[in-house]
Amino acid sequence: MALKAVHVSDVPNLDQVPGNVTLNYLHSPRVCKGVNEDCDETKSGYKFPKFVVMGHRGSGMNMLQSSDQRMKSIKENTILSFNAAARHPLDFIEFDVQGEIIERRVTDITLAEFLSYGPQNDPENVGKPMLRKTKDGRIFEWKVEKDTPLCTLQEAFEKVDQSVGFNVELKFDDQLVYTEEELTHALEAILKVVFEHAQGRPIMFSSFQPDAALLIRKLQSTYPVLANDAAAAIQVFFLTNGGAQTCTDVRRSSLDEAIKVCLAGGLQGIVSEVRAIFKNPGAIKKIKEAKLCLVSYGELNNVPEVVYMQRFMGIEGVIVDLVSEITEAVSDFIKNEEEIKEEIVFAEDGKLLVKTNPQFSNEEISFLLKLITELIHH
Repeated sequence: MALKAVHVSDVPNLDQVPGNVTLNYLHSPRVCKGVNEDCDETKSGYKFPKFVVMGHRGSGMNMLQSSDQRMKSIKENTILSFNAAARHPLDFIEFDVQGEIIERRVTDITLAEFLSYGPQNDPENVGKPMLRKTKDGRIFEWKVEKDTPLCTLQEAFEKVDQSVGFNVELKFDDQLVYTEEELTHALEAILKVVFEHAQGRPIMFSSFQPDAALLIRKLQSTYPVLANDAAAAIQVFFLTNGGAQTCTDVRRSSLDEAIKVCLAGGLQGIVSEVRAIFKNPGAIKKIKEAKLCLVSYGELNNVPEVVYMQRFMGIEGVIVDLVSEITEAVSDFIKNEEEIKEEIVFAEDGKLLVKTNPQFSNEEISFLLKLITELIHH
């Protein structure tokens, strides 16, 4: 389920992951203001100032077919989910703008229709039931422990904790071919809301639709005078499964192609399915040489050891569903790493030793690689 971005004139009053997996080494203080500092927006490439954690669709994607109750706790892509995630030490929340409801796309229905689904703010109104279709064709009634009304993009800006950044995923139907005019119409509506309501909040866009990613990068820098200082350095990332699934668009077929898209369009980075990265770790070096940022997504990111290994490999951020567990694990890891640094610096007589990366034994590295390989093929 995606948020709906609409033209401003349409908006009223405008002015199963294992539960016992733990890791005591893997915080990331929030990026907040300053995430976009030192970024030349006329060039591709960007580097986060630290390892970042992003909440997937807020505090986690709903997996209605899962037996894990954590995957059915709070309705995804809602104000409630966003603010629940913001209570943890994460840097961004990721959420969808546009999308579809069964056979109907969000962009094909009116704002009033969109907001009529699910629970309503007015208790006298009964919302339309929501269903969800899985990739294997099964349909589930969308029931979660904590349900809440849907929202618009503007409401997200107005009601979500200001300290957390927004990773706005631009959703488009893979089965449709869009003209530039159609893409421009949708993206300008989104940009208008962002530019008028960002108010210093860190913003990044991402999309699996390469033309949408390239176009919003272009529109972002040319959109008439609506841009303010808060939105002037928005980052644009290209989303890819890295070849994990067959795509008719060759630009979506591999990490190498993703690099080409970013360099051709001046994008700042890549968001890749995590398994694609582990299957092709050599791509990390290529991405860094291209001065691009690399963030990962996928169910494996709910396993702390997998997140730990990515940070060690140089990946700059992860999008996760189990926000509480992963932010705690990352906090512990960084805290312990800092303690190790201090111990090494001051324990040696007359010697100043700086440890810039955690040091692992061959046995530890072998164990992590074996674990991750087994998870990839699970």
